[in-house]
Amino acid sequence: MKQFFKFMFASALGLVVGIFLLIFIFAGIGASMGDKQAVEVKDKSVLHVKLNFEIKERGVNSPFGNFDPATFQSKPSVGLNDILSSLKNAANDDKIKGVYLDMQSVPAGMATVEEIRNALLEFKESGKWIVSYSEIYTQKAYYLASVSDELWLNPQGMVEWKGLGAQMMFMKGMFEKLEVEPQIIRYGKFKSAVEPLILDKMSEANRHQTMTYMSDLWNKMLRGIAEGRSKTVEDLDALAQNATIQNGKDALENGLVDELLFKDQVMEKLRERLEITDEDMKVNFIGLAKYKNAPKVKGDDEKTGKKEHIAIIYAVGSIEGGEGDDETIGSEKISAEIRKARKDDKVKAIVLRINSPGGSALASDVIWREVVLAREAKPVVVSMGDVAASGGYYIACAADTILAQPNTITGSIGVFGVLMNAQKLVNNKLGIMIDTVKTNRFADLGTPFRALTPIERDIIQNGVNEIYLDFITKVGQGRGMTTDEVDSIGQGRVWSGEDALEIGLVDLLGGIDDAVKIAAGMAKVENYRVVEYPAQKDPLEQMIKELSGQGEEVFLKHRLGQYYDYVKDVEELMQMEGVQARLPYQLYID
Repeated sequence: MKQFFKFMFASALGLVVGIFLLIFIFAGIGASMGDKQAVEVKDKSVLHVKLNFEIKERGVNSPFGNFDPATFQSKPSVGLNDILSSLKNAANDDKIKGVYLDMQSVPAGMATVEEIRNALLEFKESGKWIVSYSEIYTQKAYYLASVSDELWLNPQGMVEWKGLGAQMMFMKGMFEKLEVEPQIIRYGKFKSAVEPLILDKMSEANRHQTMTYMSDLWNKMLRGIAEGRSKTVEDLDALAQNATIQNGKDALENGLVDELLFKDQVMEKLRERLEITDEDMKVNFIGLAKYKNAPKVKGDDEKTGKKEHIAIIYAVGSIEGGEGDDETIGSEKISAEIRKARKDDKVKAIVLRINSPGGSALASDVIWREVVLAREAKPVVVSMGDVAASGGYYIACAADTILAQPNTITGSIGVFGVLMNAQKLVNNKLGIMIDTVKTNRFADLGTPFRALTPIERDIIQNGVNEIYLDFITKVGQGRGMTTDEVDSIGQGRVWSGEDALEIGLVDLLGGIDDAVKIAAGMAKVENYRVVEYPAQKDPLEQMIKELSGQGEEVFLKHRLGQYYDYVKDVEELMQMEGVQARLPYQLYID
């Protein structure tokens, strides 16, 4: 009986705590919604740009921001779309006098950084200033900060300046220890997605392609910084080659920064720029998370409902069958969104924003078909983000016009399949024996409990070959090339956006705003509003999902930090089903 009351009391206490937590959360919703309505920008304000969070394609439309169940805290909910629109609005906002870049690292892809950097350059055209300060600048952060009128560094700080490097994890030895045999069927000498499973180092083909596009990214970075800092590309490259920049003093002497300052000195510099003479008056900073909800200075006709529409459809993450979610491209969901935009008479043109390393070849083909149908009805323009490769390029190739950033990763036109033979693992490590009964010769084709026979391997290889031929045929149709021409730049090879422009895989270099303008021009509309697809989930629904179904992923992210991405990569490799049109590997650059 004592135990009964003990458990009953514990359950009641849990219920009370749960109710209290829900009240607290709903109170937070109300307060957050109230704050959203009450955003006020003070005179002589400075837009505080701090990019120390994961920058997704678009922010979460929720008063919670990105609620983290692991810490019960809300992280900044600012997407690339919010950053770009905020900088555009700030350029026209008389109350915003300048931008303060406060950054150490930028956890985003190179093309995302390029879009933000271009938006900062456009902001400067308004005549307003940009200054930057940090204790440590990573290379991406420095590339972004190099647009500044003045670039400051802590006296004991440093600028990382060493060149770009890429590392791959190879798991051949692990599979050998486990006695698991990855059985690979692929088409394309550059299709190196499977190399981590079967090799212990890069193939020469993969090393060559990686070095080529890494050099393109580095040279783009050098050119941008050289222009911003009035340096030469050769001088900047030599500084990295010789590891010249080892401390703040080196950075100052070699012109990478303008002054070495402590934070209080930085605040004084800002006060001077703002002509603040009252010693008790502080600098009015307003962050991106708040400023994105500030009143739009001009061009804010979103609520009229009378304008014609340009639809932006976001396709972000690995491509798979089904509905997908915010982190993946589900073929059913994205196809339905494209179809919805195609059938909506108010939508005059479609911009398909792709940020994807690819995935299922079948799912990619399903989406490709909807792009073809949409193109027959209205203009379709593709805007590529950090990566639009393999299956990501598959769904792009049917568009009227394709835009990429110079440092977008694209191409990787190739396919592969992976079947794991775990027979020795099961037999030798676990002591389990498998016996089979089948009505037909190939009834157990693809079983993980034995190796493929030569004829079975040929059957699968023929299927992979057919899918590759279909892939390059569709690329040829979309890009006005022969299959031989596509094959010569295909074979799974990865290209930078700059090289992709030269070989005809993309039409123009530019960002998502450029894509919208081009789409509007093709549709011959001037008075339009931008609408985004898919519609974002209800805030409460999103939070409940994060607290329940995504709990395991959230806690893993929290515990593993920066290493979570590598665990996720391995998990995705192990969960691949069917023939894949996927980028060779995830690329992390800083």
